[in-house]
Amino acid sequence: MNGLGHVYKTILEAVGKLSDVQVILSIVRTAPQIELLERARLCITHAGLNTTLESLAHGVPMVAIPIAYDQPGISARIAYHGVGEFVDLDSLSVTNLSELIRKVLTNRSYADRARYFKEVIAKTRGLDVAADVVERVLQETSTAPLSKNA
Repeated sequence: MNGLGHVYKTILEAVGKLSDVQVILSIVRTAPQIELLERARLCITHAGLNTTLESLAHGVPMVAIPIAYDQPGISARIAYHGVGEFVDLDSLSVTNLSELIRKVLTNRSYADRARYFKEVIAKTRGLDVAADVVERVLQETSTAPLSKNA
């Protein structure tokens, strides 16, 4: 999903309007995301499932900018559950993004809801269970015989 330079530029301009905020913009293939989330007050994300779950597992609220695939649906769930807000790519502007960032950072309900989900995930081992299910399904489909029509 990388390569949308205007999105990165908009994010940098939007956060540039905020004081006492340190921004880490990852445009590399890999970054120490967990370590960054452990110190973060907010995650600006494309709403990929991994980043969303990892943010929740660390109690970090989000502002989502969905790009493709399941990301619009995940963004809607982020807003529905009160752990963040989202802006559609077509509506993205410095003004509306900075407003959403301020809203999520200043309204304690977002951080409170994110911390609630952090507790739920920790108690239920949510990420471990999800990973186990994915691994089991992948093993089952890789060992299943192919049908004649495949």
